[in-house]
Formats: sequence, C-alpha cells, structure tokens
Amino acid sequence: MKNKFYKYIENLQNTITSKLEEVDGLAKFEEDIWERKEGGGGRTRVIENGNVFEKGGVNISAVYGDLPEVLRNQFKVKEGNFFACGLSLVLHPKNPFVPTVHANWRYFEMYDEAGNIVNQWFGGGQDLTPYYLFDEDATHFHTVCKSACDKHHPAFYPKFKKTCDEYFWNSHRNEARGIGGLFFDYQKKTEEFSIEDRFNFVTEVGNSFLESYVPIVEKRKEIGFTKEHKDWQEIRRGRYVEFNLVHDRGTLFGLKTNGRIESILMSLPPIVQWKYNHHPEKNSEEERLTQILKSPKEWI
Repeated sequence: MKNKFYKYIENLQNTITSKLEEVDGLAKFEEDIWERKEGGGGRTRVIENGNVFEKGGVNISAVYGDLPEVLRNQFKVKEGNFFACGLSLVLHPKNPFVPTVHANWRYFEMYDEAGNIVNQWFGGGQDLTPYYLFDEDATHFHTVCKSACDKHHPAFYPKFKKTCDEYFWNSHRNEARGIGGLFFDYQKKTEEFSIEDRFNFVTEVGNSFLESYVPIVEKRKEIGFTKEHKDWQEIRRGRYVEFNLVHDRGTLFGLKTNGRIESILMSLPPIVQWKYNHHPEKNSEEERLTQILKSPKEWI
C-alpha cells in the first residue's frame, strides 16, 4: 500500500503542477529534491511571481525510521518504526479576488519490532480561503467535494465538512480560516471499509482537486483590483499565517520532528500585513466576509 500510494502522489504532483503552470501562463515550478538524514526525503515544487500565482508549492515526501518522541507519546508506545508519505499544496494567488487554497493527502504506517504493520491509515482534505467571497465559488468548491465523497458513502461529506470547519478554526480570533471543505484523519480499516476502500476514497478526493479549484481561478483571475483590495488580502493572509504557526498540526509536527523547514514553511504567503486593531468598513464586502467567518455555513 505504501508503494502504491507514493506512486499515486508522484503522478498527482505531476498532473497538478502541469495544470497550474498552464493556468498561470508565465511562471514555472522550481523543483527541489531533498533527503532526510533519519530516512526518506521528498520532492518540493514551488512557483513564484507568476501571472496568477504570487507563491505556491506542491510538495511530496516519504519519510521513515524510528518513531519520533512526539509520536511515541501520542500513540503511547515506547518504541517503533514508522513510514509516512503525502502530498501537500498551498497556492497564494496574486489577485485578491482569487482565493487561496490548501490541500493535503497522506498515508501512515507503524510497525512492531518484527517489522509487521500494527497500524495504518489515510488522512487529508482540501479547503478554500477567499479574501472576497463569491457565494457561487464556495458552492462550486463544496459541490465537487461532496460529489467525490458521495461516490463512497453518503455520510462522508457532512462528517468531513464538519471536521474541516472545526479544524480550520482560529480559536484565538474566534473565526474560521476560510470557508472550509473536507478534513479527515485516521481513516483505518474497519468492518465496513477495507484499507483498499480508504485508498480509493482518498485518491477520489485527490483527483477532484483541480476540478474544485481551477474553474474558480479562471473565473476571477482577470478582475481588476486596487491597492485597497491588495491591502485587505495581505491583512487576511496574516490570519492564515497565525493559524499555520499556532494551530496547524502538520506544521507543528514538522517543527517537532526535525522536518525540513523550507518545505514546512512553504505554506506561508510572501507578503503579509498586521495592522493594529484593524476593522473593515461597515456594510463593505470585507466586513461581509468577516461576518460569515464567525460561524460555519452550509454551502450546499
């Protein structure tokens, strides 16, 4: 399964980066192959200063070795080996009317002393962070997410949508990071689902990513914008940074397990503003966004 899923994310990275270069029309992804001294490595691809994408990354990695202390504590084991692989992407567009997007699909195995698999699961999801909210874009994104889920179980979309709303929550601001999507973790073998079923579900979601995001980019990328629009985008990007550095489990895990800093912090936008006690104008589009982010909404 680990070889099968790693092959899948290798191909998916190629598919996604090729399509995004086509959408951008100017910038190309720069590739960086890296190794982890404890075992494994990855293939980082970053795009910068494009027509459409100000900064973005589509990364894959596969790491293995002794369980780091943080994982031994989490799983309440004294020792053990692990394997983890996944694809993680974040795209920060130049135009404030195009939303930022994040997605991640991953697989984990844990072994006993004899090398037998004692635990394995899939995780992942995708979520959208607009700066100016077009309701039809939120509906489109969620419709594609629901369609992928419904092919596997009718309970998946409402469950994983709710989990996403709860996870991407900036509790210190009491607001959502964006308008959500899907988030799922610890998708293990059960009586109802085999590990193959879990693989089929996660790859279904991964394969739907471009359909969920690219039409929104194409629709909004040519909208004219002012410095005021850009300022608002950069202020909201600050909230994105706050979430990633304060709450995001993946970021914190990477920092605690001697992860590769450049790949971990690839998710951060290039230019951000923090203005003291900033509030948008009353009855503005900016205020409308902040009001909607105060409580999760059903988009479909």
